[in-house]
Amino acid sequence: MKKYLFAVLATLFAFAPLAANAGCDEVVQDIQQKIENNGVPAANFTLTVVENDQVAQTEGKVVGTCENDSKKIIYTRH
Repeated sequence: MKKYLFAVLATLFAFAPLAANAGCDEVVQDIQQKIENNGVPAANFTLTVVENDQVAQTEGKVVGTCENDSKKIIYTRH
């Protein structure tokens, strides 16, 4: 039983960095799906990926990060 538990924990720790470095396209698709599942039509919002230093010049709300926290995903409603 201990070997099984160790194997499961080792696998989780091995794949954790991959999730933290998720590509922006994957994260944007996940966020878009969640927003649409909450009843907001895709035509009524935009998700934009910007560099961290450009967030202040961009209108909208930060709803996520990607590429190891080097970029932000901005939600803008039309």
